[in-house]
Amino acid sequence: MLWVGWFGFNAGSSWAADGLAGMAMLVTHISAATAALTWMAIEWIRGGKPTIVGIATGMVAGLATITPAAGSVGPEGALLIGLMAGSICFYATQLVKGVFGIDDSLDVFPVHGVGGIIGIIMVSFVGVQGGFLGSSAGETWIPMEQFLIQLKGIVVIGAWTALASWIILKLIGMVTPLRVSEEDELQGLDVTEHEERSYDLS
Repeated sequence: MLWVGWFGFNAGSSWAADGLAGMAMLVTHISAATAALTWMAIEWIRGGKPTIVGIATGMVAGLATITPAAGSVGPEGALLIGLMAGSICFYATQLVKGVFGIDDSLDVFPVHGVGGIIGIIMVSFVGVQGGFLGSSAGETWIPMEQFLIQLKGIVVIGAWTALASWIILKLIGMVTPLRVSEEDELQGLDVTEHEERSYDLS
């Protein structure tokens, strides 16, 4: 469902049923599939078998990574971005959880954050200059100059996100705790927060 929904997100951003929307849909699909297969292959090599959670996480990494570039890259660029998403985001999750010990249960930063940064950067190098299908809406750029522009954008986005998140979390923290107790975590949020109960059907 997420994969199909992402087509509407990326392709729908063109606000038209045209060649640009079609290309955005195609590159979204290529990147997601490639990233899922890449993540699966790494798990298979490292652990002896792939996991469904890993394949799904790789797919999300591919979707998140292609999104900044969906209107600017072609199939070849999407293939490269998918490979990078599946491999770099995989090792980013290992770094965040294993080395830094950060409790990021949904791998939000290593998948969406790192993936988004990769996608923003790769526009500089695999973006289709001049636009798709001869569109006059495209522009020509020098890759290294565009790379510096993309880096500035990443810094501004990162600073704004950090500041806004800090303010929002402080405001929420004044109203309610930001984290449940350790006992609730051990018992499970399905029970303590959502009040789910198991029933004996025997």
